[in-house]
Amino acid sequence: MTTLFIVLHIIVSVLLIVIVLAQEGKDPGMRGIQGASSDMGDSFFKRAGGTTKEKIQVQLTTTVAILFLITTVVLVILVANG
Repeated sequence: MTTLFIVLHIIVSVLLIVIVLAQEGKDPGMRGIQGASSDMGDSFFKRAGGTTKEKIQVQLTTTVAILFLITTVVLVILVANG
């Protein structure tokens, strides 16, 4: 049983790392130096599509982070009980 949760924990850990690294940063980068906002030149439809994608990524990150927390707690309990 412990081996199953260790494998599941490793899979969830790698998945969480990949999801976090796949997200775009909110930092405007070099455009911030010039005083330009990060959404300059975007059309309404482009911004709406980005918001939906961002919302899905945030929900997915939250779900995988909760799975990570659950597998961590289960592993701690399993190891503590021998």
